[in-house]
Amino acid sequence: MKRIAVRNLRLCTKDCLCLYVCPNGATDTENSIIDTDKCIGCGVCADACPSGAISMVITDYPPQQKKKESVVAAVNSLAESKASIEKAAHEIAAGTDDEALERLMRAIARSSRLAAEDLLREGGYMLPQSANALDLVRSLRDTPPSKSFPSEAASEILRLVKCNDREEGEEGKYRCSVCFTEFDVSSGEDKVCPMCHADGENIERI
Repeated sequence: MKRIAVRNLRLCTKDCLCLYVCPNGATDTENSIIDTDKCIGCGVCADACPSGAISMVITDYPPQQKKKESVVAAVNSLAESKASIEKAAHEIAAGTDDEALERLMRAIARSSRLAAEDLLREGGYMLPQSANALDLVRSLRDTPPSKSFPSEAASEILRLVKCNDREEGEEGKYRCSVCFTEFDVSSGEDKVCPMCHADGENIERI
């Protein structure tokens, strides 16, 4: 499984040990972003980094595990609520002269953003190559939430990241979430558990 090194600039303390151990010079760049074309995935830089700023990331993620529609709907509703709270907190912070209130609102906005991100991951937006994650990026690009939204970056993501979700109708291996039986489904067959006969949302692709 191919891996590449990724540097978190917020954690990087500029100790620069990675520059000395990388065999290909992939870590030595002007913008501090590791050159993925040079990276061979050896992991030496990640092992050497004293601040834990470098992680090894696989290049081809598995298909996103499907979530039940009821779970997705509930999580999306909560995420939208957190987004509304974040927006309101930013508006209050921008309209007050009270320094303490402004700092409190900024903190509430930040915590709401983090909670919304966690909720979206629970709703099936964990993997960047999943269809729903790419659809979300596409919708944000087409209808930016603010003037500062990086639409060009979103377009570049959509160009570079290829969807790896398989169509529901494809043949393959499935698992029953009721009795946990794993079974194969051929093209044209219904996805029904051969043991307990569960179907629909109880059947997930593996």
